[in-house]
Amino acid sequence: MTERFDLYYWPGLQGRGEFPRLVLEAAEAPYRDMGRLDEAEGGGVSAMMAILETGIGGRIPFAPPFLVEDDRLVAQAAEVSAHLGERLGLAPQAEADRLFARTIALTTADLVAEAHDTHHPVGTGLYYDDQKPEARRRSEEFRRERMPKFLGWYERLLSANPSGFLVGDRLTYVDLGLFQIVEGLRYAFPRRMAAIEANYPRVLALHDRVAAHPPVARYLASPRRLAFNEDGIFRHYPELDGA
Repeated sequence: MTERFDLYYWPGLQGRGEFPRLVLEAAEAPYRDMGRLDEAEGGGVSAMMAILETGIGGRIPFAPPFLVEDDRLVAQAAEVSAHLGERLGLAPQAEADRLFARTIALTTADLVAEAHDTHHPVGTGLYYDDQKPEARRRSEEFRRERMPKFLGWYERLLSANPSGFLVGDRLTYVDLGLFQIVEGLRYAFPRRMAAIEANYPRVLALHDRVAAHPPVARYLASPRRLAFNEDGIFRHYPELDGA
């Protein structure tokens, strides 16, 4: 490809930016991770904040992640991932499957939001230490009710599709999204995942299949793959975990 994609997200974090980043890496597409790029090269937080302030051609994103491709701007992790998947050959071919893939991506975004709210249930402007009792209560419900509900839905989709993928007959951006979900839940809630993940063998098989995909495997072994940490969406606070 001759096109170049500029992905904007906070440096040092996987967060929501990791979902489109995985699509770019799996497709081996030329892209710049602008938050991690030196300011002298047009990157850094200042470049991202400038677009958040003034936009491009009157199109102003609400928040990162967002993608800039020439004069086009696309925001929201699910939308960016869908756009990239369809541009880079990582989306289903049939129209009905393409539409349903977007449904899956948006549902994955819902799960990401719920995972975030386990450690920030009261307000994003407050520190975690300011809402620990509420976080414990929210996390208990998330572990007990929401994790099995979401993972069970993915499992049912995989059970209904003989290809072993979530939709269609080849790897797509929504499979990459589910891979990241499993990784994130294992990091944030290792005890809970150890207790329940065997109930979702097809989900685990797809996770392993994605991890073994050569471009993804190379990415995961590279310094481009940032480590999870307690500033991102998926955070490991032992007091919020449990079997």
